[in-house]
Amino acid sequence: MAAAPSGPKELPRRRSASQICPPPRRPRTLAEVQPGSENERLGVARDSMVQNPLIAKAELGKPRRSCYTLPGYDFAYGLYLHGADGGVPEAIGHWHSMKPRPPSPREMPRNYVAMNRGALKAGYVTAREFNLYRQLKDIRCNEDDESRFKRAAPKVPPDMTYGILARPSTPFFDLLQHRYKEVWMEQQRAVTMARRVEKKKVTKGKVYETRTTLLRKQPPPVKLDSLWHMPHFQKPGGILQRKGRRELG
Repeated sequence: MAAAPSGPKELPRRRSASQICPPPRRPRTLAEVQPGSENERLGVARDSMVQNPLIAKAELGKPRRSCYTLPGYDFAYGLYLHGADGGVPEAIGHWHSMKPRPPSPREMPRNYVAMNRGALKAGYVTAREFNLYRQLKDIRCNEDDESRFKRAAPKVPPDMTYGILARPSTPFFDLLQHRYKEVWMEQQRAVTMARRVEKKKVTKGKVYETRTTLLRKQPPPVKLDSLWHMPHFQKPGGILQRKGRRELG
C-alpha cells in the first residue's frame, strides 16, 4: 500500500517576549489575605503582611511576589521626551550659534618658594613665624608660568624611531644542535684548566713557614728581671734620712 502523502509540516510556534519573560507579579493586596482565601492569615489583616518581605508568606508553586507598591497596568515606565525642538525642519531653517563663554577667573596656587625665601630674608626661622608671614603676604604663582603655551615639547633626536624594537628571531638550528650546551662546556673546561695552571705556579714557588722559621724571624721579647736583694738592704736611703732627721731634731 502506498503511503498517504503527508501535508506540510507545521513549523514550531515561536513564543512571544511576554511568554518567555512574563511581567512581574503584582504585589499582594489585603483582600487576598482575608479568611477563606488561598493566602489566609490568622489574626487581623494588616498592611505589613503584604509590605514586609520578612513576614510575607510564600505561595506554593508560584514565584515570590514583590512587596513594593507599583503603579497601575496603564503606567508607562521610562522618560517621556516632548518633541518641542521642531525636529529636522527647525534645524535646517534656523542656525543657533553658540556664543563663547568668557573664561572663568582661575585661582592661581600659592608660591611657597617665594614666601619661604621672603620669610628667611626677614629673619623668621620657626614654623609659627612662617605661617604668620604667609598669612600677611600671600604670594601667588604667575599666570605666565602656568601657561601651556610656554611649555616646550621635549627635544627628540632627528633619527629617532618610535615604537617597540622587534624581537630577534629564535636560532632554532643552534637549539636543535645543542650549540649553547657545547659552548658552555668549552668555557667550563677552559676555566678548569686555567685554575690548574695557576695552582701549579703557586705550589712551585711557595715555601711553607713553620714555627721555627717564624721564631727566627721574629723572636719573642726577653723579659729582664731585676737582681735579687735581701729584704733588710732594700731602700736604705729612706732609713738614713729618718735617722738624720732625728739626730738633728
